[in-house]
Amino acid sequence: MFAKKKSPGIQQAKLATLIAHDVHIKGNLEFSDGLRMDGQITGNVTGRPGEQTLLVVSDQGTITGNVSAYDIVINGTITGDVTVEHFVELQSNAHVNGNIYYQQLRMDVGASVEGKLTKREPAPPRPDAIADFTTD
Repeated sequence: MFAKKKSPGIQQAKLATLIAHDVHIKGNLEFSDGLRMDGQITGNVTGRPGEQTLLVVSDQGTITGNVSAYDIVINGTITGDVTVEHFVELQSNAHVNGNIYYQQLRMDVGASVEGKLTKREPAPPRPDAIADFTTD
């Protein structure tokens, strides 16, 4: 009778890759599935386009560069713009020095953003995902 409303939040929970706290990468990084960042990256970090990727930046993690993914959880520091296709969570130790483009946002007390927060509209459905219903 009543449809349960889907609660906002992270769709993907598989963290397939870990960058440890003592690792420093210089260069751009593209990932699929999920990535947990405890180390440092100087370069852009991008989830593979078309996939429901998850980036988790721990309280030890630091990224200097632009970041984009389907879902992002930030509890560390990002210096650069953040583009999120679905959901971004800024936990209490999050520090973002750049603009955040998001569809859904959760921000805990203590998180800081030095930039603009810009809400994006959901992407329109792909034409191949729409069924063709014809009646005779």
